[in-house]
Amino acid sequence: MRARAGEVVVFGLIVAGLLGILGGLVLTVGALGNPERVTLVVVAQLATVLIVLFTLLAIVVLTLVWLERKQLARMQSRVGPTRVGPFGLLQPVADAIKLLMKEDVAPATSSKLLFFVAPLLVFVPAFVVWLTIPFARDVVVRSLDMGLFFFIAVSVLSIVGLVLAGWSSGSKYAVLGGIRAAAQLISYEIPIIMTVLTVAMLADSMSFVVVVEAQRTVPFIVLQPLGFIVFFVAGLAEVGRTPFDVYSAESEIVGGPFVEYSGAHWAIFFLAEYVNTFVIGAVAALLFLGGWSWPFGDLPAAAGVALFLGKTYLVVMMIFWVRATYPRLRIDQLMSLGWKVLIPLSFAVVVATAVQLFYDWPRWTLPVMSLAVLAVPVVMQLRMGRRRALAEARRYAERAVVVEAQPRPQRPQEAGA
Repeated sequence: MRARAGEVVVFGLIVAGLLGILGGLVLTVGALGNPERVTLVVVAQLATVLIVLFTLLAIVVLTLVWLERKQLARMQSRVGPTRVGPFGLLQPVADAIKLLMKEDVAPATSSKLLFFVAPLLVFVPAFVVWLTIPFARDVVVRSLDMGLFFFIAVSVLSIVGLVLAGWSSGSKYAVLGGIRAAAQLISYEIPIIMTVLTVAMLADSMSFVVVVEAQRTVPFIVLQPLGFIVFFVAGLAEVGRTPFDVYSAESEIVGGPFVEYSGAHWAIFFLAEYVNTFVIGAVAALLFLGGWSWPFGDLPAAAGVALFLGKTYLVVMMIFWVRATYPRLRIDQLMSLGWKVLIPLSFAVVVATAVQLFYDWPRWTLPVMSLAVLAVPVVMQLRMGRRRALAEARRYAERAVVVEAQPRPQRPQEAGA
């Protein structure tokens, strides 16, 4: 009875949190700063926008699944999906139908309420951030002056869903996967926050629109190449893509925090992963690649959206490329990379940007400092790797057994001759 009462309390807190988020969305999208304007018409408009946005993201997920399969097949000398629809375009649709038709079961020892709510807690933050991500200057649900802050604040909520999914499953393997997911996501949130802070310093604003406008002549990837690298690598870890898919490593912990899920609820986790992948690509395009702007003048809204989507898909294809190239990291390697490499580099990026802005140095000094900071860990890693290799070779040489050459015994024919 105590356990069930605890489940009800936790479930009530989750529902209250979701209602609070929805209430915040109503105030943000409908009448930010003016609650008197919240009417049934505004709520209906918000519901329509959310449905359209969800449909667009579902279509995007289908295109990403098809694109990843095709790209991995090309890089691994395979064919990829070709049978279902022209060029295999309907294969993701067939997969989605199969997932929705599969039986949705829950373990007998699981906490049913929390078990079925956890996938929503993972997907909702990935969906909500799109309310503030602009596709073009005027193509956005709601352009916030604190859009970067809203993105950071909402995106970290998915950690709760992953931990809750593992704990509510009643499986020690799922709990282990949830704990790994929390450790990984918390660690790699720090470099993402620091690089976003760097972009806000360069643009002197936390609005996505202002950040893109500040890159009209020179994109921030030129000024801060190290910042883009840190954001890209940390983004891979945030979405759990290879080589950072440790918390769902099948060979180590069966299947991560969602090992006990099936059917539609597992499909929600799958949907959230690809939506988050597209979020990382879109935010990287906005923060470092100039979004919908280019240095040759203003573009029409449709052309700006096409340019932004092109840059986003370029970053997403880089993510797929990394998956086809690098093996999975061990958990100790993953945590070492986060705390010993990416976090110090992200702080170094912030310090270099602050120095350039405070002393008003020429802007070309920023990429020079960025590359110089990047060269330090690269040189150190090469030297440490060479030192370890020499020590290993010396240790093997000391253990080597010297075999003296023995004279070949003579054959009888040779002895008689």
